[in-house]
Amino acid sequence: MSAGRRVAVIGGGLAGIAAALDCAGAGASVTLLEVRRRLGGAAYSFEREGLQMDNGQHVFLRCCIAYQALLARLGSEHLTAVQPRLEIPVLKPGSPPAVLRRGSLPAPLHLAGALARYPHLSQLERAGAARAALGLMRLDPDDAALDEVSFGDWLAHHGQSARAVAALWDLIALPTLNLPAADASLALSAFVFRMGLLGAADAGDIGFHDGTLGETIGAPAERALAQAGVDVRLGWRAERLLRTGDGLEVHGGDGGLSAETVVLALPHMRAATLLEPLLRERAGALRGLGSSPIVNLHVVYDRQVCEEPFAAGVGTPVQYIFDRTRAAGAPAGCQYLAVSLSGAEREMGMSVDALRERYLPALSELLPRARQAKVELFLATREHAATFRAAPGTAALRPPAQTSVPGLVLAGTWTATGWPATLESAVLSGHAAAAQALQQLGIEEPDARAGIPAAALGISTPGESPGMLTR
Repeated sequence: MSAGRRVAVIGGGLAGIAAALDCAGAGASVTLLEVRRRLGGAAYSFEREGLQMDNGQHVFLRCCIAYQALLARLGSEHLTAVQPRLEIPVLKPGSPPAVLRRGSLPAPLHLAGALARYPHLSQLERAGAARAALGLMRLDPDDAALDEVSFGDWLAHHGQSARAVAALWDLIALPTLNLPAADASLALSAFVFRMGLLGAADAGDIGFHDGTLGETIGAPAERALAQAGVDVRLGWRAERLLRTGDGLEVHGGDGGLSAETVVLALPHMRAATLLEPLLRERAGALRGLGSSPIVNLHVVYDRQVCEEPFAAGVGTPVQYIFDRTRAAGAPAGCQYLAVSLSGAEREMGMSVDALRERYLPALSELLPRARQAKVELFLATREHAATFRAAPGTAALRPPAQTSVPGLVLAGTWTATGWPATLESAVLSGHAAAAQALQQLGIEEPDARAGIPAAALGISTPGESPGMLTR
């Protein structure tokens, strides 16, 4: 370890894990502080009724190279799988199942066949959607003017009806932006569609966690950090940040900790509280980001009712269904389905009984075999502030990793990664924060992240900007 080169990482989510591993790998003495008794942040597992359940259904895309590289670093990439070809089963009450599947042609023609055969749009709507997709390709997500416009307004201006938005555009907007298209920033929406669907043909192939999030992220992160020499302190709440002559001090219920550099990798509302005494204006901007909730429903049936490993819903309150039977260790013969509800402001205010009354009939409409099945378990998990609110005006509020306080750097999905609040954004932010921290400490970084563009890691090179990853 390098004497006098101490880094404190506050937050044990993906951003904090990536930052801590980078800093330790470069020779810094690293302490990671996490208020919970586990690592993983917003991606975690819990046990209920003998089942291992994830708090939410976190998927990723083939283009999420930083996240996949981190899992390889943790030794848990074998617990994930990426589709050989993008394929989204789409269910609608009273209609036969449909599939959105990419073809073998180069982008953007790889989606032409899927769109031409999509039964939940009319022929005229399908042609209009193709024109709108071409219009999205011509947009530059780095254009600040796009962040002042909602995706819904742009779609309406380009001839997309409310029916087309609900049946097609929201299938992608809701799970990636945690907002419906009507409320989302055009800049972030253009990024998502260009990066995931309209760029490389295979970029949007969906990756799933075969194991639980605890098995894939939390437990292997503890092992990897220990092997890297990181001092991980769980159950440690950071309550104050103070500047000192030599750097910064973190104070909490378990005393204090001094470090030359601090990586603040907490959710943005908690980060704002710690930043208030040091960077009042920045703290106010973070609070201005707002938040958007996610609700997950966990339903165990006494028999198999769904043949698909996952499916999207159209014309129903059910957004996405995931079969988590095997990962959870469900009893033989039973099937455990997780229903993911993004942008779930309405559902946040509903009781479990009200959610059950609304969603069990909706599931029976989509899955005929559920009508005769017995529900063995129904519960809901809620993330009140799952992500920042990806609305117009967001870009101006998202900070870079570097701050005006010497030694203090920021990490989290809410920083200026260019991505919405995703697994990839979290990891990229951790790399960018570590790059800044090590630069301030005068430590040269090892080449440990081959394949990840330098701009994505917050490392400036001639002619590059952090936004270059978006193109």
